[in-house]
Amino acid sequence: MGDTDESSVIPSPSPDLHRQPPPDAPSPWEKTDRAQAAVEGAGGPEPPAPPLCPDCGLVGDRRVTYYGWHVLLEPDLPVPAHMVPAWHRWYVDVGGTAWNGRESEPAPGAVCRVPHRITCPGLRLEEVGLWRWLDAVRAENARRARRNADGRTGPGALPDAG
Repeated sequence: MGDTDESSVIPSPSPDLHRQPPPDAPSPWEKTDRAQAAVEGAGGPEPPAPPLCPDCGLVGDRRVTYYGWHVLLEPDLPVPAHMVPAWHRWYVDVGGTAWNGRESEPAPGAVCRVPHRITCPGLRLEEVGLWRWLDAVRAENARRARRNADGRTGPGALPDAG
């Protein structure tokens, strides 16, 4: 101290270390994010689990949302947004992140993605009966699930839903 030029102050590893929450503390937005995921249907399997539907076993297109949860989208099925019920319109940005259009009116010519849960043959949703083309996709998914269960796989085309 008096004899050397060394400082007597011991530096802390981080200047804000005493302000950090404990590692196991929930993040401030965790409850809000969980609620948003429940409302929007973003309850897809989290990595490293495979992107399989727990109800029918079909593979979906898993996308992360802006709030960190995952949604299972129907693979290779871009749909004109005006044909999809409100709260079921999912859009994917250039980075691959999915976001729900909620009840906002889609822009003219907009194309969106459909969550697998409304086309899943293992689920029965009342509102889907109002949308004939989703019934056709659900029927095709039921055939695909039966083929998967029987060990037969094939490309299969979507039926003409009119």
